[in-house]
Amino acid sequence: MGKKSKKLIADFFMLMALTTSVSYIAHPSIYELITAVTLNLVATILKIGTRGLLNIEYLATSIVADIHLIPALIVQSTGDLAEAVSLVWGAVVANIISIVIMLIEAILGSFAEEEEEEF
Repeated sequence: MGKKSKKLIADFFMLMALTTSVSYIAHPSIYELITAVTLNLVATILKIGTRGLLNIEYLATSIVADIHLIPALIVQSTGDLAEAVSLVWGAVVANIISIVIMLIEAILGSFAEEEEEEF
């Protein structure tokens, strides 16, 4: 699997985790939360070993989202819906930051490709 295809798949799972988390906030359901946790964990695993200028930050934001989503799942199972939604908000913020980092890397990557074409 090539570098770009691995990054594409990781980005896909990250975006799916974000949108599923937002969906959970709008309509809390244990199934949506389980899906968001699973998607985010897959995205985190796929981000391990990717290379880029902001790779550490990109992976860190995903781990932060995991650290919010997993406890949210536990809290939801105890019946504290408000606390679970609050934790999911933290994961949403972390995933939005991850998307910003993804966009910055894409822009920097396109500049680097343009410079390589000039030489």
